[in-house]
Parts: sequence; C-alpha cells; structure tokens
Amino acid sequence: MRIGTFSLPSPARSTGPAKLRGVIDLVQLRNNPDVFKASQRARGGSVELIDDVLSADSARRQSLTAFEEARAQQKAFGKKVSQEKDPEAKQALVAEAKQLAERVKSLEADASEAEQAFTAAVQKVPNLIIDGVPSGGEEDSVEIRREGTPRDFAAEGFEPKDHLEIGEGLSAIDTGRGAKVSGSRFHYLTGFGARLEMALLNLAMDTAIEAGFTPVVTPTLVKPEIMSGTGFMGEHADEIYFLERDDLYLVGTSEVALAGYYKDEIIDLSDGPIRLGGISSCYRREAGSYGKDTRGIIRVHQFQKVEMFAFTHVEDAEAEHQRMLDLQEKMLGYCELPYRVIDIAAGDLGDSAARKYDTEAWVPTQNTYRELTSTSNCTTFQSRRLNIRTRGEDGKTEAVATLNGTVANTRWIVAILENHQQADGSVNVPAALQPYLGGIKAWGPEGPRH
Repeated sequence: MRIGTFSLPSPARSTGPAKLRGVIDLVQLRNNPDVFKASQRARGGSVELIDDVLSADSARRQSLTAFEEARAQQKAFGKKVSQEKDPEAKQALVAEAKQLAERVKSLEADASEAEQAFTAAVQKVPNLIIDGVPSGGEEDSVEIRREGTPRDFAAEGFEPKDHLEIGEGLSAIDTGRGAKVSGSRFHYLTGFGARLEMALLNLAMDTAIEAGFTPVVTPTLVKPEIMSGTGFMGEHADEIYFLERDDLYLVGTSEVALAGYYKDEIIDLSDGPIRLGGISSCYRREAGSYGKDTRGIIRVHQFQKVEMFAFTHVEDAEAEHQRMLDLQEKMLGYCELPYRVIDIAAGDLGDSAARKYDTEAWVPTQNTYRELTSTSNCTTFQSRRLNIRTRGEDGKTEAVATLNGTVANTRWIVAILENHQQADGSVNVPAALQPYLGGIKAWGPEGPRH
C-alpha cells in the first residue's frame, strides 16, 4: 500500500482467530504468577486478581475438556445408533442418545459460562509493567532530568501574564464565545492563535515524517471493539464521549484509530517497525476534573494533536520507546521551552502501558511544570486484544509491541505564549515555527512583526 510518497506494507489477512487470548500472555501468567502479582503491587492494584484469573482459567479449561470429551462420545455413539439393525435395541439407543445430547448441551453451556467468567476476570488485568518502573502513585513518579532554564521575569522588569490574558490581548483565544456556543471547556482560536496551532501541528508532522513516520489523517469515531482493544474502557471509560445511537466512540487520541489500523491482520516487520503519524481532533469529557484548570485552554474537551504510533517486535520496543522520547524532546527544543522528563510511577500508568515517560514544560504563571507529551510502551497488551501479529523467525505468528507518543497538541500554545511573552504584550515566535508563519518573528496587539 502506498500513501503519497510513503510506503506501508500490505499485510496478509488473517484466516481465522489468533491463538492469543485476552490481553496478557497466559503461558507467562501460569508459569510466573508472582511476576504479575509484583506488577499489581507496584500499581497499587489487587494482587488477588491474579489468583482469580488463574482459578477462572483452570475452571475454563476443565469445563472445555469435559464438553469436548462428551461431544466426542456423542459423535461415536451416533455411529453406533445408525449401525444398529434391531428396532427395539435401536429405540433404546435413541433414548440414550437423547440423554447424551442433553448432557452435551448442558456441558456446552457450562463451558460458555466458564469462558465468560474467565474473560471478565482477565480483562481486568492491566499490562505487566517493565522492570525499573517506579512503584506507587503519581507522587512517586521520578524526575529523570531537566533541560533549559526558566526565564527570570523579575530580572526583566515585568510580571508575566497567563496564556489566556496574553491570548485575549492578541485576539488569539476566545473562551467566552466558546462557552456560549458549546459550553464550558470549549474555545475558539482566532487569528494568531489559529495560525500558531496550525504552524505547531505542521512542524510536529514534519518532525515525525523526517523520523520515518507515515502521515495519517485518522477517523475520530471508532467502534467499541477498537476502543476496548486499546485499553481505554477500563478505569478511564468515563472520560470518553459515546454516541449511543450510532454505537460509536469519539477518540481522545488518534492512538485509538492508529492501533486499530491493522486489527485482525498479520503484519510484515522484516524492514523494521511500522511507524504512523496521526493527526486528528481529539475529545475528552474531563470527568472528575471539576474546578481544575478551568481558566484558559489547559484542560479542554476538544483539541488537536499529532501522535506517533509504532508496531514493532517485542525485543525492539524499549529502543523504539526511547526514540519516541528523543523526538518529543527535539520538538520541545524547537519550541525553545524549558522542560523536564518524568518516569511515570506504576500506579499512575493506564491499563495498557508497561512504561510511560512524560515531558512537562515550564509554565511561568503557575511556577511549575505541566505535562505536554507522554509516550507509552504498551508491549503486547493492545495487539493481543486487537489480534495484530507478525511472523517470527520460525514462521509462527506472534504478538507485536505497540507504542505511542504525542508530538504536539493544542496545550503547547499555553507554554509557547507564556514562555515567549514580552513586556509590551507581544509574543516572540520560536525560530523553528517562523517558516510556518510566513517568516513572522513576533505577534503583538497591532498584529504580526516580521
């Protein structure tokens, strides 16, 4: 398949269900349950859940064996009935066959019930974390490093304004009319605001393309099995907009649509990872965030984002993860933003992530760092759910690793406006963004400055 000047492999279609069950490696779970229990402890989750899954798995297998043995017995007995010539004996055999059929039907129902119980249990198990991930909750995440030095506005002789005050002064952000038209946490970007966002997204996409990502404009509505397959239907399900009439979900990130791109397919990774760069509108309900970041555009219901997504061999996943983080830091450098890198603690990971790094940019008026990007190594958690495989060296199919990472989104405007503001209310444009704004070097209340 070709997209413009970019090539994507044309994977072979699956000829049937994959021999991958649930969201975790069951063989690994059966052989090393203590590893999964340790992961649960680090996440602050239920250790007993692992025992529940093992019990459900054992019950499922026993029930399935009983059903298959009874069905084989029924099939053999059917031949005996058909071969019987004596009418009276045959009548007795027919009656016995009916009893056997009822038993098979009952065992089939038991097997189905056991399968459902197992599925319900295993679906609750989050991804197995990678060794070295910090244990604990949000407060236990570990700062890896800081880059850049925050400006000393006091030394420059003025008090910094927050991004909304700057944006309103430049007629770049309009939250009042956004609320009038759509409700709270919606906004308009106008003039410089709109151009800045488009410039930022174009720089982000060009950065991704240069790194080998194929650009993809993704759907923003997906089926339930795609949303569930990516692991977003767990504890954060209340963040998702659902269109009940159409049985479709609005995505909170193009990661969802990109993950589903190769659903039920066998992909060719012989030439290395498949890398996709998605651009889309994103939607989040922000449930549970009442009273948080209500001012401006830090926490909104709709935003734009460029997202990296990769499919790779499991053994190459950690290197790919570091590569994505390097690209995120490259973008932050382009935008001339002070930032820090955080290794997210296990208890603050989503269900699908085995490890996640965040980058947080300095926000002067909040005197703190705020998240701009995250990148997650989801190992085989998503591919097992979505039945995405590749062929190993032995020719057998195996689950692939999936990874994702933000390149840029609307929230970046907050950090750009605040870090590059000037005393006269203008904002300097970072050099890397200037070509995307027709060479504009700054934007003031009077308009662009070349």
